[in-house]
Amino acid sequence: MVENTSLIQLYSEKILKFATEMPHTESLTNPDASILRRSPVCGSTVNISIKISHGMLSEYSQDVKACALGQAAASIVGNSIIGCTSNQVRDARDQLLAMLTNKGPSPEKPFQDLEILSPAKDYKNRHSSIMLTLEALVEALETIPG
Repeated sequence: MVENTSLIQLYSEKILKFATEMPHTESLTNPDASILRRSPVCGSTVNISIKISHGMLSEYSQDVKACALGQAAASIVGNSIIGCTSNQVRDARDQLLAMLTNKGPSPEKPFQDLEILSPAKDYKNRHSSIMLTLEALVEALETIPG
């Protein structure tokens, strides 16, 4: 019964709400970077495109094929990403990983909603899907000169 209770908490109403309300799904024209990333663990994929202006993400597009947890993470990132710097994205990735693997605190603003995914820390097989969007974003940012 404990396992069922944990799974119910893992797939909370909030997580499912984020998973079904995916922002920024329209393609960008002439993005500064585009990355397609796939998790070998679960097969989840994200295809993201970004534009940078004045050192901040100014436009964002995502196509996400993932479990509800991966979709929720992508949705939260998509809701928070516009106006962020490269450092904020890297920090969010590192904070999310620490929250899932090292009992670290929740990611800081503007990514604080990722905290709802903290019940997934006990489900290591879900971590790669949850991390996928932020890892793709960091990879995309690293391809942009300057």
